[in-house]
Amino acid sequence: MTGIREFLPLDAQGRRRLKVAFVGTHGVGKTTLCFDLAGQLKRLDLGVDIVKEVARRCPLPINEETTRDAQEWILHSQVAEEIAAQAVYEVVICDRSVLDNYAYLVARAGRTPALDALVADWIGTYDALFKVPVTAAPSFDGTRAVSRHFQLEIDATLERLIGDLGVTVVRLDPEARDGWVPRVIEALRLPAQPPQGDLFAAPRAG
Repeated sequence: MTGIREFLPLDAQGRRRLKVAFVGTHGVGKTTLCFDLAGQLKRLDLGVDIVKEVARRCPLPINEETTRDAQEWILHSQVAEEIAAQAVYEVVICDRSVLDNYAYLVARAGRTPALDALVADWIGTYDALFKVPVTAAPSFDGTRAVSRHFQLEIDATLERLIGDLGVTVVRLDPEARDGWVPRVIEALRLPAQPPQGDLFAAPRAG
């Protein structure tokens, strides 16, 4: 019987690995979605890690007061953490991608050819990107901005970068939030249940 790992793509080293990222402005539910997806994939008996939002650990200003230095720190830290996670875990779920990090930089400091090239190249390392829609204004979480205007500004910047860089994203339906995790599982072509699960079923009487 086919094992669950056979559904994972092969990386350059011939390992079964999967890396996905949720793309979107702040306050749209990416973190909750990451944990919900991780729980589902762990139930499939996969080794899973979440690359959490790097910006929360940035020693430099973020949100509306962010700078080029701050966003470059975040962007490069994101790349480093993804590399480290993929060296150990079969599945890596990223709470943001490099595209998100770049959107905050672009919104405050504009685009640069070198970072355009870096982001465009690194985007190719994700097996799938899921765009999380804006469904409500951000709520206060102790770190991220609560400005609705800033939230929508970043979302608009992301959309421009998706178009300009030719990024392929799977768009999650804002009217079907409860179905986001099943939609992600479906898009990744993973089974909803472990293929070998029936091996552990109780034997029938008689």
